Formats: sequence, C-alpha cells, structure tokens
Amino acid sequence: MDANQYAAWKEIYLGRKCQVQDDPKPWQFWMIMIKSGNMDTLAAVCPRNGEKARPFPPEPAGFPCFGPGCMNMPLITALMENDTSYHEVSWEKEVGKGSWNFRHILKTSSKYPWLMLYLRSDATVGYSGGYHYQTRGCSKWGGNGSGLGGLETRPANSGEDPGPACPGYFQTPPRRIPKSPDFTVRFTLDIKQGGGPKSQFYLMDIGSCWKNNGQPCNGDVTTDVTRYSEMIINPGIGSWCNPTSLASCPPYHTLPNGTRVLRSDKENFPYEAYHIYCSPGNAEHPEEPYNFCDPYSNPQPQEILQILPHPVWGEYGYPTKKGEGWIGDPRTWELDVGRLSQALYFYQDPGSPPAKRYWSSVNLGTEIYMDENQVAEWSVRDFDIIVPNEGHDLKLRD
Repeated sequence: MDANQYAAWKEIYLGRKCQVQDDPKPWQFWMIMIKSGNMDTLAAVCPRNGEKARPFPPEPAGFPCFGPGCMNMPLITALMENDTSYHEVSWEKEVGKGSWNFRHILKTSSKYPWLMLYLRSDATVGYSGGYHYQTRGCSKWGGNGSGLGGLETRPANSGEDPGPACPGYFQTPPRRIPKSPDFTVRFTLDIKQGGGPKSQFYLMDIGSCWKNNGQPCNGDVTTDVTRYSEMIINPGIGSWCNPTSLASCPPYHTLPNGTRVLRSDKENFPYEAYHIYCSPGNAEHPEEPYNFCDPYSNPQPQEILQILPHPVWGEYGYPTKKGEGWIGDPRTWELDVGRLSQALYFYQDPGSPPAKRYWSSVNLGTEIYMDENQVAEWSVRDFDIIVPNEGHDLKLRD
C-alpha cells in the first residue's frame, strides 16, 4: 500500500470517529496538532515556497535529521526511556457543568529535538491556518464554504453537548469566521513546565491565508501565503529585533491611534516588543532590509510575526512584562486578538487593496526549537472565542 494514501485514509477514518453530522457540513471538534521540524534535505520532499525543491546537503545549523526516515513518525518502543520523544493530550470534564480541561505534555529527544504541540480551533472547511488542504475543525462555516462565509458552531444554550471543548456561540446565522478587528479570545492557561530555554510557548497563535495582492487563497501553493501572528510568553526568549538588526523587525509598528512608527526610529520603535519578523519568500517588493521566512516549513510561502510581552500590547489585554502567565502564574486571559491582528504589519504588494484578515485557525501551545530532552506541560480550559454578529457582541463558552 502507498504510504501517502494510507496516511490520508487514516486521517479520514480518525476524523469520522469524532464527526458530528450537521448542515451544511459536519464538524469534528478541536484539532490537536503535533509537528516535527525534522527535514531530510536529501529527500527533497518538502516544497520550497510552494515550488518543487531540489536535494541539498544538510547544514550544521539547519534542519535536524538523524538520517533516512527522520521525517517519519517514530516507532513507540518505551515511553520511559530517557531519550524518547512523545506527546500526550488528555481532556476531562465534570458531567453537566464546568469546562473541558485539556492537559498537554510534550517531550523532545536527540532524534526529534524540534517539536510543536498545539490545541487549535479550526474552521470546518477552507484552508486552515494557511495549509492548502481542507480543514475539519469545530468552528462551522456557513455561506459558500470559501473561507469568507459564515461561521457556525453548536449554540452553547441549545441543550446539546458540543463535544470536547468545541465552543458554542450565542448567535443565530449568519455566523462569521473571526475577522480583524472584531473578535476576542478568552481562556485559562496553567503552565507547569515550560519546555526549556528554547521553548517558544505561544499564548496565542493565529493563522490565516491571503495572497500578496490581497486576494483570498485558492489552493495555488505558489501564490497563496500563510500568515502567522504569535505571542511568545517564555521569559527566556528575547528580541532578535533591534536597531542593529532591522531585518528582524517589521517595517513599522502601529499605535492604537493608527500612528505608524518606522523601525528606523530608534527613539520610538518598540524593538523589545518583537521577537522576529520575516517576509514571505515570494514577496516581490519587501522593504529593505529584509529576511525571508524559512521556505520549507510550510507547503507554501509563509510570513511570520512573533511578538513578546511589552507595555505596547497592554491595550489589547496581552501581557506587558516578562513572566506574566508563565510557570506558577496561571491566569485567565481575555485578548483583543482581532484589534491587535488588524494593527500588526503583514506584507502586501504595493498598491494592492488591503486584505480582509480572516483567521481560520486560533490556537495555543508550544514550539520547542531544536532542544533535546526538554519537557513542556500545560493545561487549557474555558477556551472561548467571542465574535460579533449583525453589529452585536455575542459571546460563546465551551
């Protein structure tokens, strides 16, 4: 049997085990995503910015790979061995009341030092967080299914059990996907272990997809661009954006009143508010100086903007200083994700109309970046997304 075909069949089978039949589309609860950063550069199976790649020799500081098969899922031999990578997700709830509580554990190893584990609220159809294949989440789309129609989930007050942590909206159709600037996200996060000094723990990670000319994605991996915005709360992660490394900064920072501060303005640009920015690899007019994003880690070009706790984000409910919400400081957050994501810089071709920023994936979790034998452990509950409907702010709860 072809391994790729088997993998697709397996995903369809497992998805159907959690599927709820509904109109116009079924939905399949939360997505639990585990990803590895391993890449066999000699195999050339990963596209380069959406184009077919050529083999190239591994680089000392490049993608980890222990040899042939490094991109395969590891065999489970003994979970108690010191140098074994694994992930675990469990969820529980008191029947009839309270919230689902998701508990996560992620461990890296020498063979798998770069691992990611996320709890994602994805749409039921469309390109989830920029991937070129159809998503199957619990945020249910209405409309034409293009990623720009209505968003539906089970109503929280309908008397129906919406399933494990699938949030329910207090609205009636048409329901819309989270769109900048009009949505907030609320959840309770308790971090027990942080995953080490290279753990990029994302308090909030949102993903979308639009072309550089502002048009919505259509599945063409050479022109579609994944867009990510992520807040890292590990206090050990510092800013790569600084006055001597402007290429790691977005071209400008936007204040709440709409004023733009150029990254060359050393007196006023908040360098420490940004970890790193990189431009999509197919950008034709990136502002000098610039760095292109990793061309292989996504099936199409990607653009990444990572921010850090800083007073400039307090306006949106985000942490304002390092250590807030970290180990030993569990908190309930209510983040104005929509308004912040509208203010953040994302590349577009000069003269193109501004893209409508729809976010088909809302998630949190950690990315342990090339650091072996590290452990992260955290729990999430009361994960809600609050979106407007017909001009009214209507809330959801899980």
